[in-house]
Amino acid sequence: MGPHSHESNPDRDVRLLLAAAGLLLLFMAAEIGVAVAASSLALLADAGHMLTDVLALLMAVAAARLAQRPASGVWTFGLGRLEVLSAAVNGVTLLVVAAVVAVEAIRRLFHPLDVGGTPMAITAAAGLGVNLVATLLLSRADRRSLNIAGAFAHVMTDAAAFAATGVAGVIIIGTGWHRADPIASLVVVALMLVASAKLLRHSGVVLLEAAPEHVDLIVLREHLLETGDEVLDVHDLHAWTVGTGLPAVSAHVVVADRCFEDGKAARLLDELQSCLAGHFDVENSIFQF
Repeated sequence: MGPHSHESNPDRDVRLLLAAAGLLLLFMAAEIGVAVAASSLALLADAGHMLTDVLALLMAVAAARLAQRPASGVWTFGLGRLEVLSAAVNGVTLLVVAAVVAVEAIRRLFHPLDVGGTPMAITAAAGLGVNLVATLLLSRADRRSLNIAGAFAHVMTDAAAFAATGVAGVIIIGTGWHRADPIASLVVVALMLVASAKLLRHSGVVLLEAAPEHVDLIVLREHLLETGDEVLDVHDLHAWTVGTGLPAVSAHVVVADRCFEDGKAARLLDELQSCLAGHFDVENSIFQF
């Protein structure tokens, strides 16, 4: 996930999330009715995925609101990591829905049902349009946040799923081959698994306190050693991410004795912190001399 061009604006992001959730909720209710009438598993799979979309968007709203609360009491970093937990939960829900749909799709491959191709294709086309609108809304939010990225992944995956369902509907109309419906469902499952793996990987990096992807600890250590002649060694070097956009570094820095004379330690500390901020975009650092 690369940086996004929009500046962070939590209130705007919440409004965009709510607008997208409302749009998807209205369409989901209509789609379930059509899916039942047409006996389409692919449409039901899309509706199930859309339900996870709505839940993901609402969870993202709650996480974004809570993350804005200032640090207090035992929450010395605030609740910023809730956004990362939200992304992880989104990844898990995608896995669960994918498993349920996969089991039913495999069953229908062996025992296909008569599926109404026309309502399936029309509903899929409408769903694709709705998801594209929701995608455009969320594209204006700050996707550097794992929370927003998780919600965006849900909606993008759903748009691709509707495209697959539409193709299956056209095949059924043209050929009467009803196995196109469960095959489209398996395409949806594959898309869910890809999106889930990406979300779980990125959120896992934060929750397991691995070094941020843009921070190479070997290079970082070399930069610190080159900061000044007073720096003799750097060890116990750690880098992690507190929350979205909050990388942090801590290290023990062995310095020459003269560093503690005439205020040189304070100057060296400023230089080390400037090095991290300038070369690695790390504003939060803890050094022990």
